[in-house]
Amino acid sequence: MEITGIKMGHLAGSQKSGKALSKKDWKLSDSLREKITEYAREDAAQNVYMGNKFLALRKSEVAKVAPDRSALMGKFNQEIADMKEIREADEWWLCILFGEPYEAKFQSEGTGSAVHVYDGNGDEILTYTAGVGWHEKESKAETQVHGTLKAAYYDAFRAARQEINGMEVQGGFDARA
Repeated sequence: MEITGIKMGHLAGSQKSGKALSKKDWKLSDSLREKITEYAREDAAQNVYMGNKFLALRKSEVAKVAPDRSALMGKFNQEIADMKEIREADEWWLCILFGEPYEAKFQSEGTGSAVHVYDGNGDEILTYTAGVGWHEKESKAETQVHGTLKAAYYDAFRAARQEINGMEVQGGFDARA
């Protein structure tokens, strides 16, 4: 089947089976908080703020709530050759292309044409413009997870540094001097 010269094969399926969690599904568990505290203590002992272990953990946790942008971009790139085809397609077709729970809008006013992709919460997560390509935008769910993890890490790191500094002062050596 074709709509305005664009084949509509392999458009079903919205996201991989590992669906992104909504921000309501993700929470900072006690075991995750313990892992963050462990990493913060290790980092504080090495005088490093947000070391590689914590950064990798944060990345993996944020990925749990992130939309599968690669799949969305792949669907679009596979089906669309240029902005002329996008102009000819309508928003309904773009929504079918990306699948549930995504919504897409085509913008043709202003300095150029663009496609804006929104997640099920209404957050813009991707923008495509000719000549520039894809631009990823962080969803509110991703921002919330980042913030929660960074706050937990900061508290644990600060407590670990205070503990270390307290031991240094008691031992006759003040590292702050």
